[in-house]
Amino acid sequence: MVNHMKFYIDGAWVDPIGKKTRSVVNPATEEAMYEIALGTKDDVDKAVAAARRAFPMFSRTSRDARVALLTRIVDAYKKRIKEIGAAISDEMGAPMALAERAQAGAGLGHIMTAIDVLKTYKFEESVGSATVVREPVGVIGMITPWNWPLNQIACKVAPAIAAGCTMLLKPSEYTPTSALIFAEILHEAGVPAGVFNLINGLGPEVGAAMSEHPGIDMISFTGSTRAGIDVAQRAAPTVKRVTQELGGKSPNIILDDADLQKAVAGGIAHCFNNSGQSCNAPTRMMVPHAKMREVVAIAKSAAEKAKPGDPKGEATTMGPVVNKVQWDKIQGLIKKGIDEGATLVAGGLGRPEGLNKGFYVRPTVFADVTNDMTIAREEIFGPVLSIIGYKDETDAVTMANDTPYGLAGYVWSGNVERARKVAGELRAGNINLNGVPNERSAPFGGYKQSGNGREWGKFGLEEYLEAKAIAGPSPA
Repeated sequence: MVNHMKFYIDGAWVDPIGKKTRSVVNPATEEAMYEIALGTKDDVDKAVAAARRAFPMFSRTSRDARVALLTRIVDAYKKRIKEIGAAISDEMGAPMALAERAQAGAGLGHIMTAIDVLKTYKFEESVGSATVVREPVGVIGMITPWNWPLNQIACKVAPAIAAGCTMLLKPSEYTPTSALIFAEILHEAGVPAGVFNLINGLGPEVGAAMSEHPGIDMISFTGSTRAGIDVAQRAAPTVKRVTQELGGKSPNIILDDADLQKAVAGGIAHCFNNSGQSCNAPTRMMVPHAKMREVVAIAKSAAEKAKPGDPKGEATTMGPVVNKVQWDKIQGLIKKGIDEGATLVAGGLGRPEGLNKGFYVRPTVFADVTNDMTIAREEIFGPVLSIIGYKDETDAVTMANDTPYGLAGYVWSGNVERARKVAGELRAGNINLNGVPNERSAPFGGYKQSGNGREWGKFGLEEYLEAKAIAGPSPA
């Protein structure tokens, strides 16, 4: 039974210093499930002190010791993967199949990838007369979101352990249980005391205290661009390293030689996956003006096949969004799309038919959207697609890049070389061609206001390493 009222600090479950609590609400029922303890600056100080004490010894552990530790974490994780999936489904509304296979499964995948990278990574190399060694950064502060909770926790914690860092995690207050289970997994696997610490809390209190803390050497943050700016500003006086994976408004360019049925249906499915709550969701579908009507017909049919409903229902393909604040924001942006003159193809305002409670959103498609409309500019973070017409390939690329974001982009074409040419012109960190999914060993991260730094694979490991040059005689 997960204890929601304790924190994990210095290898033990401890009582919080303060007395504040918060209810965790099931978004499918709108009912409170349990309370969690909320941390304070004093709890952060306590956890950082533990991480700093643990760092000198853990940073000097061998590669083999860290591989063995991560392998034990994988073994412990596998035993609890169904429990993790159930917790994610209850707390953020993902359908059970998605929560277990994709959400919980992604966390496991990142740990296994970190093991593979660690086994062969070169921590030392010769550069002319110098030896360059890569050493752990130090104590890492990790602030993670609710939309892919274990994915984001694991893709930070696993490479940090592989690098030899110690850490403090503040998971989202909306999805605490999966993070607490993860802490139990690390404890069972024998992570040394102080290497991993967890405090639940709110961003303006615990997140701010972490960002400002002089004992934290690096902040790894995933969340909104607005919150990311605040983290960076608070971190600046201590000149700590800050890596961020932030918002997105990703274009999906369907070229005139693409298989329209496959491209449009695939784009709809990806946009609506996780109820649209993915930072890299392809929310701007760009299509030739001449094919707009054909695309609209395919999109309408695909959107109407989505099945919003109880996350535990076998037929459900889309659960609720995470909370009322998010639901209200999405409703406001759907209304904005209608008011600004976009054509409503499917969905619209209110809950889906037959659902009278829960934070459910109607799977919504707009056509005849222009790239200056609010729904084409702002990250909606819900199941809302904007279809935008373009004149030619140059026009499509120009509009695709006309955004403050640059996390992901998507291109569909019957000619792979043509698709790759367009991909090369997009200003974004991840480009997917013809529906091929991301490669977990390749870097994940964005350009512009979508963040800085990279996660996943060896690129994620290197974010947790400092490069030291030692110039002098070679060792005998």
